[in-house]
Amino acid sequence: MSKTVYVVGLDGSDAGERALDFAKARAKADGNCEIIICYVIEWSPFSFQTAEENEQRHKRREEEISMALSRVIEPASKAAASEGFTVEGVVKHGDAAEILDDLAKKHGAAQIIVGRVGARGLRERVFGGVAGRLVATASVPVTIIP
Repeated sequence: MSKTVYVVGLDGSDAGERALDFAKARAKADGNCEIIICYVIEWSPFSFQTAEENEQRHKRREEEISMALSRVIEPASKAAASEGFTVEGVVKHGDAAEILDDLAKKHGAAQIIVGRVGARGLRERVFGGVAGRLVATASVPVTIIP
């Protein structure tokens, strides 16, 4: 029997934590599961900058990845692993909805799980956020946790 995979978008918010809790509950009920925890740093490659600015941007990118790993992904992964779950932590730059869906395709995920309101809060409620884009475009079912 193959493993069931859940991809969880984690952003450091309470809603993200609830999404991870939901994924753990599903994994426990289903058995033989893997949870892919992903933190996405929104990043647009389309910017007109000088070579010096691009060098600084690359440095900031590496700092952001390191910070996301140490503050969000590693603690969440270690905690879930200590509870007996098989977990993989991932940090990526780019469009969160696209990256979460790409991870789901790559790992043959059964589901993507995200919080309804992430760390960006009001702006996403007004202009649409990751959860809304996922529901519209994802290749697998999406569960949105309030």
